[in-house]
Amino acid sequence: MSTLRTVALEREQLADAEMLSRARAFHELMDRRRSVREFSDRPVPKALIDELVRTASTAPSGAHKQPWTFCAVNDAELKRRIREAAEEEERRNYGGRMSEAWLRDLEPLGTDADKPFLETAPWLVVVFKRAYEEGPEGEKRNNYYVTESVGLATGLFLTAAHQAGLATLTHTPSPMNFLAELLERPANERAFLLIPVGHPAEDCRVPDLRRKPLDQVLVHYGPGS
Repeated sequence: MSTLRTVALEREQLADAEMLSRARAFHELMDRRRSVREFSDRPVPKALIDELVRTASTAPSGAHKQPWTFCAVNDAELKRRIREAAEEEERRNYGGRMSEAWLRDLEPLGTDADKPFLETAPWLVVVFKRAYEEGPEGEKRNNYYVTESVGLATGLFLTAAHQAGLATLTHTPSPMNFLAELLERPANERAFLLIPVGHPAEDCRVPDLRRKPLDQVLVHYGPGS
């Protein structure tokens, strides 16, 4: 006998014009989202971070396993240690790990091995993917499509932060094993992304970049409507 339990789907019935209007307004909001490396030290309430993670956890996931853990850090000493470890890895990256082509691609972004934002931003949110779960007897239980699921949840987190008026950066100081060590995470968790979260600095500036136009990222099949 099936154990599937269902509930009625809650949704709005909207006219096509209203749906299009909402979609355009949301695009205008999200098109202003930028990765920020200049943060203010203005505090951000813990309750706000909690709500961002609640939104992230509405993401779809393989077999509804929700294979993610969001670690929110605002302890100054721990942020300092994270910065030191991240910069150590980044110095190795910029000093020889990265190819010349990679370094050329990074030039327009103005990045280097120094990461002061890891201490300035009031919060560092470290996203971990849970490779598997442990049962009550210590047995391993599979998670499915872990990377895809955590990527979806992270995208919603970034979206929620922008919608709330906060700035973020997706930082990947590869390799990131030091994050699991510093945060004392269990063996089933792997660091996925390090996200500084806060208000942008008053004089914050960002690279003058352009996103690809729609015709370079969308292909239609069929007559449409």
